[in-house]
Amino acid sequence: MKNKQADKKKQAIPSTKHNLMINEIKSDCVVMKDGTLRAVLMVSSINFALKNEDEQTAIISSYVSFLNSLDYPLQILIQSRALNIGPYLENLRKIENEQTNELLRVQIADYRSFVGQLVEMGNITSKSFYVIVPYDPLSNKNKSFWTRFTEVLNPATAVHLKETRFLERKKSLDTRVRLVESGLQSMNLQAVRLDTQSLIELYYSTFNPDIALSEPLPELNKIQVEN
Repeated sequence: MKNKQADKKKQAIPSTKHNLMINEIKSDCVVMKDGTLRAVLMVSSINFALKNEDEQTAIISSYVSFLNSLDYPLQILIQSRALNIGPYLENLRKIENEQTNELLRVQIADYRSFVGQLVEMGNITSKSFYVIVPYDPLSNKNKSFWTRFTEVLNPATAVHLKETRFLERKKSLDTRVRLVESGLQSMNLQAVRLDTQSLIELYYSTFNPDIALSEPLPELNKIQVEN
């Protein structure tokens, strides 16, 4: 009797996927539960404070022009994470053990110790910069209002789109991505679109920051997904 009650309680607890707005990730796109799509760009950074006044003015002007060229929203995300120096230190330890020159081995050991202590004392973090580009059928002004409206009448089934519908929306999203990349390049920023594997790793580390370092995500073809 107790086992049956315990099973019922387990079934009553919703799984994590029910609390996420993401339905699936495929073809370098994030498919949301409402049928809209997202693309994520990893963007380089510039040290604005080190630029002279003319350069700063040019960057601001390019940024304003970039924003004015958009007729849809963008999300800019800055993600800070504690620097994972573990693999680097482990590689140094391996080199140290394989070193036959005693003097070099001692120097490597000292350097490894110094780097480890520096990271612990300084609490060094790494920053990553992302731009999230959305596509919502309702925001596509190239289509008539009624066409856009009927595409989102049934968002629950819109996610499991027919392949042709998904490819149409992906094509529109890809166009937006190219325009955003061009705008970022005008500010001397390099942008790289995350592929499917990178997107999964990004969301995995975002929702599991504590275990992502100790339990890295396997390659995409080795992941088993439960329905």
